Amino acid sequence: MKDALKKRTKLFAHNCIKITQLLPNNYLANHIKGQLIRCSTSVAANYRATCIAQSKPSFIAKISIVIEEVDESNFWLEFALDEKLIHEDKINYLLKESQELTAIFMASRKTASR
Repeated sequence: MKDALKKRTKLFAHNCIKITQLLPNNYLANHIKGQLIRCSTSVAANYRATCIAQSKPSFIAKISIVIEEVDESNFWLEFALDEKLIHEDKINYLLKESQELTAIFMASRKTASR
């Protein structure tokens, strides 16, 4: 499961980066590009950190960061859509993926917190 999620979060980051290349070149879009690149790559990097957490509290802290970053990625994708910077059919799969990843990581945190 760990390796599958490592690959999945990394693919999510790659796909978010590819989406940023479809956004126009203006001030707002450039801001969204930077934010989306930062938080989506953080999902992948911080998930890797959870895989080597030294303790349960460390795991919970790190997975909480992953949850925040994937939720922020979802926000920026939705924001680009709201601002009509990209067509919905181009990002629907990423919106769905960010929601699925959020649910997976929230369930992991809940399990670890028991």
